[in-house]
Order: sequence, then structure tokens, then C-alpha cells
Amino acid sequence: MPSTDVRGPAVDAGPFDLPGLGSSAALCLHGLTGTPYEVRPLGEALSRAGIRAVGPLLPGHGKDAAECRRTPYEAWVESARDAARALRETHARTFGVGLSMGGLVTLLLASEGLFDAAACVGTPIRLRQPGIGLVRYLKYLIPGIPKKAGSDICDPEARSRHPSLPSMPLASIHELLKLQARVLEALPRIEIPLLVAHGALDSTAHPDDARAIAEGVASRVVESRSFERSAHVVPVDYDGPALAETLVRFLLDPGSGAGP
Repeated sequence: MPSTDVRGPAVDAGPFDLPGLGSSAALCLHGLTGTPYEVRPLGEALSRAGIRAVGPLLPGHGKDAAECRRTPYEAWVESARDAARALRETHARTFGVGLSMGGLVTLLLASEGLFDAAACVGTPIRLRQPGIGLVRYLKYLIPGIPKKAGSDICDPEARSRHPSLPSMPLASIHELLKLQARVLEALPRIEIPLLVAHGALDSTAHPDDARAIAEGVASRVVESRSFERSAHVVPVDYDGPALAETLVRFLLDPGSGAGP
């Protein structure tokens, strides 16, 4: 993936389309300032299980912070919506899988009836950082906040190779806040089986967000899973393999591992 401003060594951070043997497909969506790399392990596990996995690069990503700042949240949603509709035209069952901002987009599309089941990972339904309400004004004065410690990943090796923008644009955070408001309003319209996964050590999205999502949807089948050794980007963290196994099992048989 050509880039002049994406942190990380030369890894495959581009879009993916991994084949499946059956009639099901999953749309896998990355997070804000991230790339398809961070959900590719989930896509690979789904593909091995016979589910086609498509991971697009969302608008405003993969180039530089300036491009990200210029991109409204509606562009993320519309791009993912087009991809989901295309999968529905060619597959009997379609699933949504989203990390962080990608989880928000997944939930919104789930409320529109585009998926038969869905999973969201580390999805921030609210932001609790001090001064978050001032972002709409500060974005004109401060381009972005440097990620001094890199991405929110516990595994140091995974963090060192993780490709993402080196800063978080404040304008993009403002767009995320707008998207969150839409998703909060849409949660009661989600009725499909839903897996809600979260890293217990996540310092980006509070674990309470996972509970709010699980309690806010109208789905009869909701499975919540906490991954104790991981932070925000669970798919590439210590618990990535466990998350992938949980995801495959859930999509193949929703409700089989749900708690009481």
C-alpha cells in the first residue's frame, strides 16, 4: 500500500479479498487511521472456515493524515454500504465484522438489514477523553494528536510492526463523534445475532462501551467476550487467535457460545 505517512514496516496493509468455499461472505472493516492489516487475521480465519472475507481500505485511509482529515464519516459508511450490498447480491448469507470505527460502521449497516449476523471489536460507542467536547473547535487549531506510544496493542512486537497513521487527526475524531451519535440512535433497530468483543486492557474504547452495545440492541442472540491479555486492536494482539476462533464459531453457529 503506497504511503508516505503510515507508521510501520513493510507489511501487507492493503485491501484483501480471501476466497471461501460456501455461499457466505464477511465484510471486515478496519479502525480509524488504521488499515485492513488489523482485521486481516480475522479474514484469514474466516476464509479457512469457508467464508469469503473482504477487507476494503476505507476512504481517507492509507495515504496521509491530511487525506484522513478531509474525509467525512459519511464516506466511510457509504463505501462500506456499497461493499455490503455487492456481497449480498452474490452470497446467500453476509456478515459484518468491524474493529473500532469499523465496528461503528458495521453496527450502522446492521441496523439497515445488510447483514445476517455481525461482530464488533473494541467499538467506542462514547469517547471519555478529557475535553472531547471541544474537538469540534480545536480541530481548526490542532491538526492531530501524536501516537507517542504507537497503537493501543499490548504485544510489543505486534505494536512495532502495526501500520497506522502516526497521529490521530482531530477532525477525524469529530467525524467519529458524529458517527457515534448515529449508531446510538440505531442500536435498537439491530435484531440480528451479534458478537461484541473487547480487549480488557483497552485504553481507547472503554469496556463499558461493549456492555452498552450488548444491552442496547434488540437482538435475541448477543454474545459478549472479553479478552484479558489484549488492548484495543485485539485481532493482532496476544488474544488474536482466540478472537478469530470465537468469531468463526459464532458466525457458523450464532448463539452456540452465548452466556445466560
